[in-house]
Amino acid sequence: MREQRITFSISGLLLIVASVLSIVVLWQLQSLLIILMISVVLAASISPLVETAERWHIPRWLGTIVVYLTLLSGLTGVGLLLGPAVTEQIQLLVKGLPVYAEKLIAVASDTITRWNDIPSDIFEFFDVQQFTSWLFRSSQQLVLRSYSITRGILGAAISLILSLFISGYMVADSQTLVRSVVRLFPQPWEERLAAQVPIISYRMGSYIRGRLLVSLILGIATTVGLGFLGLREFSLGLGVIAGVTNLIPFIGPVLGAIPALVVAIAAGGWKFLWILLFFVAIQNIETYVLDPFLVGSSVGLHPLYQLLAVVGGTQILGIIGALIVPPWMAGAAALIENLYLEPKQRAEQKTIVISPETNMPQ
Repeated sequence: MREQRITFSISGLLLIVASVLSIVVLWQLQSLLIILMISVVLAASISPLVETAERWHIPRWLGTIVVYLTLLSGLTGVGLLLGPAVTEQIQLLVKGLPVYAEKLIAVASDTITRWNDIPSDIFEFFDVQQFTSWLFRSSQQLVLRSYSITRGILGAAISLILSLFISGYMVADSQTLVRSVVRLFPQPWEERLAAQVPIISYRMGSYIRGRLLVSLILGIATTVGLGFLGLREFSLGLGVIAGVTNLIPFIGPVLGAIPALVVAIAAGGWKFLWILLFFVAIQNIETYVLDPFLVGSSVGLHPLYQLLAVVGGTQILGIIGALIVPPWMAGAAALIENLYLEPKQRAEQKTIVISPETNMPQ
């Protein structure tokens, strides 16, 4: 038998060692990477406003400061104005959750017994307290996963502040940053990548701005609609919940409708049916009108890929991942489309045009 010799080149061995070390370093710096990902998304979202200020002959650094201060002041004002009422309504909703759950079980028991002759004693095995505890634990795990990478609430607050500062610096000195990054690549990739930066920024920013606008519209519509349908004592809190959860595509609208439907079932009568029809109408308007017009037309990302990005981001980073991974997917899709798919399509078209001429009979 011949002996098989396994040889390793020094360059290959160094490449393997460098790859392993890079993975270890990136894993240790995962908090910093998350902050950078959030900063890029924020910078892409704010950049059009700064560019508008720049067209009014305002220096870019000054326009960045003015835009950020204006947005932060507006958010702070809205929080101070609506925060106490929203907090009070959500606290009442949480305190009444066990009561609503018991009423829900009673309604379900009565309905099933009436229509299917199933003994209502089956629901005695259902512990409402355990169900409520499980619901809270599941919600807490999802939230904890969102900021566990930042080592707690204080770390999450510091990470948010750092993201704001870093994104502001990115917007104020974007040209210098782009040049310093693309210079690492050889020609002609340096020019190609530099040309893709505005497109990627537009798609990432359009995704976030579109989702924020859709969520704002649906939050206001939910508040007004639920107040009109008889849930005025919880309408503002439920509207805020629906607006915030709607930032997460596909999954968020369903999560936002559940609290209102639970309260409506507990209230009894025709209220549940009307509120259910209201949320069905709202979701259809979002799916077929608002999302295609405000989000889908500018992002250029197939809904299936958006869904996969949301699920994958939620699995890895919790709620934060569901918010920031889809815009990064939109930017990556633009890069693949412009640097690979379109050149590949042009090359195939040239081949189709040239091949009949080369195969013509002499």
